[in-house]
Amino acid sequence: MRYPLNSPLGRFGIVAISSTPERYVASIPVGGLVNPLTGAPTIAPMAMLVDHICGLANHERRAPDEWTVSSELSLEVDPDAAEMLAADPDEPVVATARPFGRKTGTALGVCELTHRDVVLASATVRSFYLPAPDDIAPFPDGPTGPPPAGTLAERMSVRVAERGGAGAVLLQDEDPVLNNMLGIVHGGVSAMALELVASAAVNRDGDPLQTGSLRVNFLRPFHCGAESRYVGTALRVGRRTGVAEAQAIGPDGAVAISARLTAYR
Repeated sequence: MRYPLNSPLGRFGIVAISSTPERYVASIPVGGLVNPLTGAPTIAPMAMLVDHICGLANHERRAPDEWTVSSELSLEVDPDAAEMLAADPDEPVVATARPFGRKTGTALGVCELTHRDVVLASATVRSFYLPAPDDIAPFPDGPTGPPPAGTLAERMSVRVAERGGAGAVLLQDEDPVLNNMLGIVHGGVSAMALELVASAAVNRDGDPLQTGSLRVNFLRPFHCGAESRYVGTALRVGRRTGVAEAQAIGPDGAVAISARLTAYR
């Protein structure tokens, strides 16, 4: 099943393959997409798929009067993933998720991501359960189809503000299609952007460092706005490894989401 193009899931081409209480499967196109800051192939859309499919495994365990929001996202990636995707860019990445452990005030969803049946990554999302808000928007209704033409940056409505040195910055323009049903930027979109700026921060020169892990903490709601941005800062860049931190900063100047990325060559 394809999602409406006026929803975050449809915008990035996520396709629902199957869904049961113990197994959730979906795919996303990744091959051929590049980091707008570096021009290099990127695995960032995998974070979008993880936030959706693991979050769904948690969301489907809610009580009738509950809702979920992502608290943490963790992604462990084969550093050769970008090369594997380049070998068959038309084949999507498939994620298979399941609930893990018992549900309390939070829940954990775990998943495995594959490409041509080769495991590329494993991931988790922890979600908070909260009382269902009164102002939840209905899920968008509209035409479905493949993702719109254009670059990854255009689909994400981000613009390069700074690159080079020890930092990288993407501006998050307003785009209601990127919002979830609570009216804030979809967590998967933010996770993608944080991977992009952190990866760019450790790839200033030389042979590329490929993402090996991404850890994201969702601290507060993140909204689009004139001052909304993602900032990546290199903490260490060595011959074989690099570590960067990244932040999503809202229009009020407060940090809404924080991440740490480790990359390898």
